[in-house]
This record gives sequence, C-alpha cells and structure tokens, in this order.
Amino acid sequence: MIIDIHGHYTTAPAALGAWRDAQVAGIQDPSKMPRVADLKISDDDLRETIEANQLKLMKQRGSDLTVFSPRASFMAHHIGDFQVSSTWAAICNELCFRVSELFPDYFIPAAMLPQSPGVDPATCIPELVKCVEQYGNVALNLNPDPSGGHWTSPPLSDRHWYPIYEKMVEYDIPAMVHVSTSCNACFHTTGAHYINADTTAFMQLLQADLFKDFPTLKFVIPHGGGAAPYHWGRYRGLAQELKKPLLQDHLLNNVFFDTCVYHQPGIDLLTKVIPVDNILFASEMIGAVRGIDPETGFNYDDTKRYIEASTQLSADEKHKIYEGNARRVYPRLDAALKAKGL
Repeated sequence: MIIDIHGHYTTAPAALGAWRDAQVAGIQDPSKMPRVADLKISDDDLRETIEANQLKLMKQRGSDLTVFSPRASFMAHHIGDFQVSSTWAAICNELCFRVSELFPDYFIPAAMLPQSPGVDPATCIPELVKCVEQYGNVALNLNPDPSGGHWTSPPLSDRHWYPIYEKMVEYDIPAMVHVSTSCNACFHTTGAHYINADTTAFMQLLQADLFKDFPTLKFVIPHGGGAAPYHWGRYRGLAQELKKPLLQDHLLNNVFFDTCVYHQPGIDLLTKVIPVDNILFASEMIGAVRGIDPETGFNYDDTKRYIEASTQLSADEKHKIYEGNARRVYPRLDAALKAKGL
C-alpha cells in the first residue's frame, strides 16, 4: 500500500471560496456575514471535484490512500477573529470528512485548527475533539505562525502550545507543522513562507527540550523538512554548540519529514541524509507546484516516481517510506486500516 500523508482539498467546489469571500466581507460589514446554512455543496459536487482531480491522479500515479486536510493556503488564520476562524475551520473540516465518507478507500481526514493570532490555542480543542471523535481524523495541521508571515506567536517549544500537545498525546495523533497564506509581501506563500516555516519549526525544536515534557509527541515537517536535511551539518553543529544530544537522540524519535520535494536530486539527498525511518511518502497533490517538468516530461509533484527511481533505497526501505512509517507515526490511521483488514 502507498499512503500519501500530505494531501489538501485544493479542488473544493467554487461555492466554498464564494462563501469565504462573503465571510471576509462580513468582517467589515456584519450585514454581509453569511450563515453556515447558506453554503450549499451536495455530495455530487464533492464527487465531481474529487473524481476529476485528486482521485484521478492517485490512480494514474499509483497511490492508494491520502491523509486529506483542508487547503493549507485557505486556512488564513490571520483573517478575522477566533469566531471567524472557528466557523471556517468547522466548514472545511466537515467537507474533508464528507469526502472521506464518500471515498472511504482513498481518503482519511486530518484536521484544520481554528487558530487565531494572539488567541489561546486551548480554544482549538473543541474542534479537534470533534474531528477525532466524530470524524475519525488521524492527524492535525498546526500553524506555528497564525499571523500569516509576521511570526507573532511564541516558538513551538513554548508552553503556549501545551494544551494542543496534551490533546495530541492523549489521542496519539501527530501534527503536520504547516503554515498558511503569507500576508507579508516579503514572503511568497509557497516558495518562501512554507519553506521558511518548515526550517524555523525544526530549529525551534532543536533549541529546546520539548520532548522531555512530551516524549511521545510527534511532528511531521513537510516539504522535505525545509532547509534542514540540506544543511544537516549546520544543524548537527548548532546542536553541538547548544550542548544538545546528537540529533538522532534529540529530535528524530519525534520529528519526521515528508517527500514533498519535487526533483530527483532533492529526494536522493533527503533519503541519503535523513534516516529512512523518519521519511514518509507524500506528494501534496494537488498542491503548490502543478506543472510539468520540461526536463522529465512528468509532473513535478509526481513524487512516487522519484522514490521508484532511487538507486540507494532497498525494497524494504521503500516499503517503510510508502507505508510502514505512516502506520507507525499515525497510529489511528493504522488502526483504521487494520479494522478494514488491511
């Protein structure tokens, strides 16, 4: 089985975006604020968007199951207040749950949190509880920068985040560290802000001793881990200067990386530097880079092709990346598959 642990509902029906536009307009003019009931998306609408997009490409490229969460750039936690984020997160999470109900063999949901700048993360707990207990979510996306590129929140190691971590440990679910849209003109959303955030999260965890308080807490740093694997010597050296343990002891029991790296040399370096046990297959499909690479003739985000082409990975190591590691890092996913006899 090939499990893609990083998928977003980037092809949601146009009605969702129109409702969000109305909600944003309603922040300034409450008379324009739409009701949740105003959003009308049928099961047929969902089927059409999934079958013609994510599911079609999954079948073409040979992946079997996607951990499916709301569109990352749509989270936009910096817009409005907590109530705005709470309503928006609930809508987006419900849609992903409905997709997983319509296509249970292909999608399993992960939760977007209703984060808001300056608001206690504990306010996210009710939505997380609903997503896990009612929707069967197997993971969550945690935005380390709800301000949208201005970084007003404390580091991930700060006790500010502990209410979410406590719930993660209770449910035994990992968090993908994933920012949203950048509203800072200095940082392009997918080309700079995402990769900056991945790198920043890794360094925040390196500087601290978070996993002494939460030894079973698990994070997935997406997009190949930002800069971390490609400057591994720098981070090993910084850990040494900070009197931290070796990285494999300090972080790699708790921190994992995905394969959303869109060329062969990047994947080869990732799998050479990072232990295979810490790498999980992902494509972010359909996501940040949708074009065809003129050097290969294939889509940049067809990441399975890079794993298959690797000359340094054994069959057993490829199995770990494709399935084994995901089952270990996402216990609720493993339990759901075992319940189906898989």
